[in-house]
Amino acid sequence: MIATILLGSGFLAQAQEVGLQLYSLRNQFKMDVSNTLGLINEWGITKIEGGETYDMPLEDFKALLAENDLEMVSVGAGFDDLENDVDKVIKNAKDFGAKYIMCAWVPHDDNKWDLEETKHATDVFNKAGKILKKNGLVLAYHPHGYEFRPYRNGTLFDYMAKNATDFTFELDVFWAQHGGADPLALMKKYPKKFTLLHLKDMEKGIEGNNTGHEEDDTNVVLGTGQIDIAGIVAEAKELGIEYMFIEDESKNVVTQVPKSLVYLKSLK
Repeated sequence: MIATILLGSGFLAQAQEVGLQLYSLRNQFKMDVSNTLGLINEWGITKIEGGETYDMPLEDFKALLAENDLEMVSVGAGFDDLENDVDKVIKNAKDFGAKYIMCAWVPHDDNKWDLEETKHATDVFNKAGKILKKNGLVLAYHPHGYEFRPYRNGTLFDYMAKNATDFTFELDVFWAQHGGADPLALMKKYPKKFTLLHLKDMEKGIEGNNTGHEEDDTNVVLGTGQIDIAGIVAEAKELGIEYMFIEDESKNVVTQVPKSLVYLKSLK
């Protein structure tokens, strides 16, 4: 049976909740951690992705999360830790009570991301993912654009997806499209590979590339850019993806996120 969840003020969604990637508010956290968490609460968001305590003691930060009815369901992990110190990754997830562990970047020379790099990353993720699964955790790799470089009749991402036996993916729809892919088509092609989403819209007129780099302020209010957010959300419901995290890296995040939430609430 599909779960029904109430988000914020009357938004009825099926199979998933809309959360927030805390990196969106990285600049606000530098000024005031408590008030920034309170702002998320005011927006009606209860599920978050993060993993840092912003220089606060862990228990103090967790107390603020509880005070603001915020649940850390996904935490970030560095590639080096996944390769060399999985116990550290497990401890951080357990400390926050998170189910998902996401990795958003594989260190590499911008001019060199090829099959060798792809195979190495895939092997690391499979090895770490197998250990994490034994601890009740799910590893999700967040492609950043360079994975969509051509390979044979597809892309290097196709190689990763077909060889991902012990990890899943978090689809950042901005970076997928920026890298030359169609995020909605990816979801349809690999319906069992994506367990999380980053909802992020791209300013109209921006031409992407597969470097994984772009100006932060090309992030715009959901539904106002060039990405088919409505189609992606509908497909996410169809696939039963558990969490869709808004990530807005622009300097206008505080004014844009509420507008993005209004847009998401308007979707049927």
